[in-house]
Amino acid sequence: MAKLKFKIAVPIILAGIFAISVFVALSYVTALNFDKFDIGFYIVIGILGIYVFFFGFASGQNLVSPLKELLEKATELSKGNSSSRVYLETKDEFAELAKVFNKIAEELQKSREQQENAEKFVGIKVQAKTQDLQVIINALEQKVKNRTIELERLVRQLEALSAKAKDKELETRQLKEGLENLRKKAGKAKNKKNINNIENI
Repeated sequence: MAKLKFKIAVPIILAGIFAISVFVALSYVTALNFDKFDIGFYIVIGILGIYVFFFGFASGQNLVSPLKELLEKATELSKGNSSSRVYLETKDEFAELAKVFNKIAEELQKSREQQENAEKFVGIKVQAKTQDLQVIINALEQKVKNRTIELERLVRQLEALSAKAKDKELETRQLKEGLENLRKKAGKAKNKKNINNIENI
């Protein structure tokens, strides 16, 4: 900003120095007619030179101050501070530029708020859908657990029935063997009886 201030002040100062030089030259020509310069003339030239110097810097400051404030606020806005506003008390083009800047900042802030609201809304919808899906998943998990418990119970029953079937099969085999033994004994006893009957005859 200091460079801009000097870029504005230096031409004003140079123009003032040129005006003073013209004034001095005219006074010199006039003084030649009167043959001498008065001390008051030097005082006026000195005061005029100081005035031109300070006027140049003051003009530069007056022109640069609003620009500096606009640039600072624009930098804040570019960094994401959408509440950044410029309030200038001048009634010139800089004030118009500040109004346009404020309008842009306001629109940007509204746009950012709408985006945040949309993101919140989408987040809420996603969360609601996620909760619904979680309820469904939990219900399915419970069904799977219940089915697993039922299958385990059926497997235990099957194993118990299988064990009973093996026991019955073993018992049946033992009964068959016992029956076979009885038939053999009965057959032997019948043969003995037949032999005894034959012997008795």
